[in-house]
Amino acid sequence: MARDVVDAEIIESRDDLVAWLAAGGKPAEASRIGVEHEKFPFYTANLGPVPYGGDRGVRALLEGAKARLGWAPIEDEGALIGLYDPVGGGAISLEPGGQFELSGAPQPTVHAIAAELDAHLNCMHAVGESLGIGFFALGLSPKWTLAETPVMPKSRYRIMARYMPKVGTRGLDMMFRTSTAQANLDFADEADMVVKLRVGLALQPTITALFANSPFTDGALNGFLSARSEIWRHTDAARTGMLAFAFAPGMGFERYVDYALDVPLYFVKRGEVYHDVAGASFRDLLEGRLAALPGERATVSDWANHLSTIFPEVRLKRYLEMRGADVGSPERILALAALCFGLFYDKDALAAAAALGRGWTAGDLQRLRDDVPRLGLKARIGGRPLVEIAREAVAIARGGLARRARRDAAGRDETLYLAPLERIAAEGRTPAEVWIDRFNGPWRGSVEPVFREAAI
Repeated sequence: MARDVVDAEIIESRDDLVAWLAAGGKPAEASRIGVEHEKFPFYTANLGPVPYGGDRGVRALLEGAKARLGWAPIEDEGALIGLYDPVGGGAISLEPGGQFELSGAPQPTVHAIAAELDAHLNCMHAVGESLGIGFFALGLSPKWTLAETPVMPKSRYRIMARYMPKVGTRGLDMMFRTSTAQANLDFADEADMVVKLRVGLALQPTITALFANSPFTDGALNGFLSARSEIWRHTDAARTGMLAFAFAPGMGFERYVDYALDVPLYFVKRGEVYHDVAGASFRDLLEGRLAALPGERATVSDWANHLSTIFPEVRLKRYLEMRGADVGSPERILALAALCFGLFYDKDALAAAAALGRGWTAGDLQRLRDDVPRLGLKARIGGRPLVEIAREAVAIARGGLARRARRDAAGRDETLYLAPLERIAAEGRTPAEVWIDRFNGPWRGSVEPVFREAAI
């Protein structure tokens, strides 16, 4: 995640919360996609984790990136925890275990996202190499135990880390050891949001399977293809999941607001101070009767920050976030962007994608979501193997991208970025299964080669 929102305007009513979401609507011609991805830094000499401090730590990485990019610092209690581009809108931030995240600026094409990603990785390679630090892209840290994983100095994460064990068994693993890629989508209005949210939720397990890339934990196979996705099933039921209510009649901004109001708070930020109110109700803050902060009223920033602490498979803010993919190679990060541009930003493709899931019930989708971390593309829904759904979804996206006809300087359209997913879908073999074969074969039961082979 990037910077917290800062807006001290008081929210007067639930209607204000609904209006804030609705204000995110954009005309189709202004639609963009922003891609976020996380990656783990490690010391190339010994494959060890990188702590925050020290001459060759995470802070030094951020300082080096700041010097090269000229971006503005983001600080928390005097600690440098991120950077943001005041011109382009992108940001670099830290996840709890030191995962480096690029929150890309909204872009009009996959070509633009590719240029942004290339520039970011070139910067991080230059800075990292000077410090003896590399980066790898897996959905779950493959070797370091939770105790070995560094902790970043971010106030909100301290609050979350105290709260997580109270509401689930894997919340700390989620925070400190997982890594994802995410695509953020625009919507035109409420009706468009509902269609895209439903299609996103229906296809999210398929996307999780296509991008499954986390078969190792603590130096061994963990029995899953996307252990990252499995961890989310045991993190916090109040703020995760498939949002079954989104498929019910009457879905809209109001229904999502009511859902979000019932998700417990983590914190309330006043000035630079994060007040730990974990487990409290946003409704109480809205009404000025939050026990921990008597008389404080909810602000726009409170609402925006609260929405960022809700973690369903597809999240609604002033845009939609597709949150179900393990991070992987740069080619697969761009493939996620291409898949979303193709499926969601062409009206015929969006209609075809909606038809793919016709007849699936909320129960069907929940069973699929529960099966996919272990079975990947071999899971089934509606009597069909998921790999067939994946092939159809990727083909629909190809058609949408071809009709968009957004070309780069060489005259190529965006369909070229779908190649990694077309290969995975054709073979029916997830990235995780490739790693498992390597582990059981030439790696001879060691995960250490993955640091090199999954380098990003």
